[in-house]
Amino acid sequence: MSKILVIGEHDGHSLNPSIAKTVACAAEIGDASIDVVVFAEAAADIAAEAATLDSVSKVLTVENPANSKPLAAVIAPQVVAMAPAYSHIFGPSTTFGRDLMPRVAALLGVNQISDVMSVNSAHEFQRPIYAGNVVMTVQAPADHPVVATVRTASYTAVGNSNSAPVEATSCDAELPTHTRYIELQAGKSDRPDLQTAAKVVSGGRALGSAENFDIIYALADKMGAGVGASRAAVDAGYVPNEMQVGQTGKIIAPDLYVAIGISGAIQHLTGIKDAGTIVAINKDAEAPIFEVADVGLVGDLFNIVPELTDSLE
Repeated sequence: MSKILVIGEHDGHSLNPSIAKTVACAAEIGDASIDVVVFAEAAADIAAEAATLDSVSKVLTVENPANSKPLAAVIAPQVVAMAPAYSHIFGPSTTFGRDLMPRVAALLGVNQISDVMSVNSAHEFQRPIYAGNVVMTVQAPADHPVVATVRTASYTAVGNSNSAPVEATSCDAELPTHTRYIELQAGKSDRPDLQTAAKVVSGGRALGSAENFDIIYALADKMGAGVGASRAAVDAGYVPNEMQVGQTGKIIAPDLYVAIGISGAIQHLTGIKDAGTIVAINKDAEAPIFEVADVGLVGDLFNIVPELTDSLE
């Protein structure tokens, strides 16, 4: 039987929604026991949330003042100390997971499998390459632990009707002294997080300026949606880069994606290909975005978007 350890990403208060999707991937490995580990200074509330996830066998907590901030250099040695008990170690393909899991793989002396999108067997996985245009089948050695990040856009979150036991544990690991937490600089917003939002409204270079992006924010607020942008809009300085959607930005899978003034370059389409419904608004009827859109509106976005916003209750 496979024994899988899922690294529980959190913000110090609640579990990141990506973990429910990572567990869904782990559950695709038949006959598997799935543990979630929470590294924190105070892990009780986060662990209680993780314990409700379906398919989770047990939640482990590692409470240590050193774990008060999610530093990959500090968490990785602790994961490695726990690794001998597990056949697989999974993390989400988020900023946190992409920082942590390569360190874990390097310390274990194994190759990491990145962006798992499907499980063929306990040691055979599928992942996208070439901007998602090709799906590669990767086979991992059976005599080494499998270290992988999960492409959360490819999975639906598991339910939360479970009541798994929570167990406190400790890690006999030498923590680094060369890395320290200084500060976190992050934008604050009342809007849903871009990577987990069910609805996302994105704007492109056609908006013309940062000020004109206000019509995107207004529509998103009316819809209760997250806000994204194309790389062209980010490069033009209309919005910060954490809003970028696409191959070099965030890969998302909302139920509804509204692309406004976005032509639909292949790099952008890579980031939204798993969206449930795609709506495109563009004055160019030949824009590539219309080839993948479920609903398309051809016209001036500066007329259509305010009218659409006003029509929403």
